[in-house]
Amino acid sequence: MPTPSPIRVALVDDHAVLRAGLASVLASEPGLHVVAQATDGAGAIEVWRKHQPDVMLLDISMAGMDGIATLQRLRREFSGARVLMLTSSEAPEDFRHALEAGASGYVTKTIGPTELIAAIRQVHAGEKSFGKSIVAQMAAEHETGAISRRELEVLGLVRQGFTNAEIGRVLGISEWTAKSHVQSLLAKLHAADRAEAVARGFERGLLKV
Repeated sequence: MPTPSPIRVALVDDHAVLRAGLASVLASEPGLHVVAQATDGAGAIEVWRKHQPDVMLLDISMAGMDGIATLQRLRREFSGARVLMLTSSEAPEDFRHALEAGASGYVTKTIGPTELIAAIRQVHAGEKSFGKSIVAQMAAEHETGAISRRELEVLGLVRQGFTNAEIGRVLGISEWTAKSHVQSLLAKLHAADRAEAVARGFERGLLKV
């Protein structure tokens, strides 16, 4: 049987040492080939245009255009782009925003080489891949109904009567993202509408008079 073509990977991170380490790890794995690297969002777009990699590893925190904005632009131009977020952030809002932007997976930089390689292969196969710490955090949040910092900010704006569009403008997020935060709040607070969510917020001490 013919040998399968290697999975072509692009690396985007503003830390040169980290990129070098990743490239070294991936180069030692049969069936993976690093075709390009970039240091920022603009470079990531150019890399995709030029090399059309099978999978891109993309950091969130970068100078200039961050990873979420980069992913949004990339997916607008290349709707089938498969991008695995590789970041130090475990913030629930970053995870959600990455999914909303079209990420195929999300892992943190504490991941081991074996897990990372498995995640790349999963994403290349068209599957979703999430790091163990992210899965555990989201499961715990779902089970306990914990309210994130961003959701508390949204609740405060809901209290003031802001619409989803207004919440989005104040917090610098999309109206769709604001709406998803409001819906999450309604579910976690077991509220039928915004007014009841605010009332429950006072009951639970999340809001102060």
